Amino acid sequence: MTPHPRLLRTAPLQGETTLSLICRIASRYGMEAKVLRACWKWRNYPPGHEGGGARADAEVLLNAAGRQLLAGICGVEEDVLARALPSWEEGDTKLRAEDGDPVGLWRIGGAVAGPVAFGCRLCTARRTGTALRAVRYAPRWERACVRHGQWQLDADANQPLEHLDLRGLPEVVAAQRRWASVARRAVRAGAGPERVFALAQAVVARWWEQALQWEGETVWPRRLHQVAGGDAGGDLEWWRIVGRDAVVFPEVVAVADALLDPAMAELVWDDSGAGRPRVLPADGMFCRRLGERLGRRWLGPLAATDHGGPLIAWMGSVIRLRRGAGGPPGYDNDPWWLRQEHQSSTMAGQLRVLGKEKKAPGSGTMWRAAVPAEQRRLITSAIDSAEEQLLQLRGVQTGPTAEVARRLLRGLGHSAGLIENAWKRTALAAVNGGVPLQEVARWVDMPVEVLRQMLTADRQENGG
Repeated sequence: MTPHPRLLRTAPLQGETTLSLICRIASRYGMEAKVLRACWKWRNYPPGHEGGGARADAEVLLNAAGRQLLAGICGVEEDVLARALPSWEEGDTKLRAEDGDPVGLWRIGGAVAGPVAFGCRLCTARRTGTALRAVRYAPRWERACVRHGQWQLDADANQPLEHLDLRGLPEVVAAQRRWASVARRAVRAGAGPERVFALAQAVVARWWEQALQWEGETVWPRRLHQVAGGDAGGDLEWWRIVGRDAVVFPEVVAVADALLDPAMAELVWDDSGAGRPRVLPADGMFCRRLGERLGRRWLGPLAATDHGGPLIAWMGSVIRLRRGAGGPPGYDNDPWWLRQEHQSSTMAGQLRVLGKEKKAPGSGTMWRAAVPAEQRRLITSAIDSAEEQLLQLRGVQTGPTAEVARRLLRGLGHSAGLIENAWKRTALAAVNGGVPLQEVARWVDMPVEVLRQMLTADRQENGG
């Protein structure tokens, strides 16, 4: 049945998904959402999570008749809904009128109008009078509710939490307030807030993955335990994924602010030798100053030697622009261009990987617990050496053909040896950690017996 138009007025929230509004309307009428959704004809089925379960970030697109029906049900004018709901007119390009019938089409919100997050229930209650769940489009730099001290989580992940409690972390709320001025600086610099934030988040997310080995890092563990309700130790892997964006947000804002600072770019230029090019030093002024701005004086050398990461790529673009060696406009001389491999992984993606790892044989033990520190260090060293060797090969592609070919082949051969050393050590660590040899052989695309002989020989050569 269709409720009487304007019987109960339900105002939309700014940025809300259309499906979220429909669900709130149904709740106000005391019915299940699927009963109210029967007022529309649906072209497809609601999207769900792998393994079952409805997606909180699902979205619906409506044709003109469908939008008119929704406006009547919630008692709000269509122009008001158009301003509030980002997906309001998206149905026009996807749906054609069908004899005036109200028609709907299911979509995933992230594919319609950007990242989708849960709304603050307290803000929803303040705006509408009812503390119901709301889902809205919100960029990742607008997730801290300053009024109520909550971090609103992504709605696309199959996990039960809507928010994290920030009441014990005033620095995260302060960073949310500070971001507004950083965003204005980004606009004045012609970079765009979304690009600056994405790069800063990629830089800090990379540090987050490395921080488990940083003895000097004490701030992030404290914050993580705080958002986990006092202790994340019971399921540290899960909390490190769910809590990451909230925990590192102050550092992301600080890094974005630093990268927009012309004085910091000048330090990069000085570190590069300015007019007399040289390799960026491990004790360079830029990374040292960046560490100081983050309250981590020890971070500078670690950031400066993280070859292949987004921070070094940004520094390279700044240097090329100053030297006028960037060529025509493009990613190579665009400091804010973020390579795909540098983009920080989302919570949903990480949770899917974690779920698959927990189902896989030998995954019950964490890598750090199963693999000795010395072995982890050797693997990391081999990977870093191969990465550095490959980076050096970029600059040897000029000169006589024979000479360039000789240097490239020798360098590639050396890199291949380093990579082989790294994967052998990794395979051996996985087997020693309890992963069946058959699984490891499948991952490296090698017959089981050949891999067994190779690992046995490697153990003997290393005295294992």
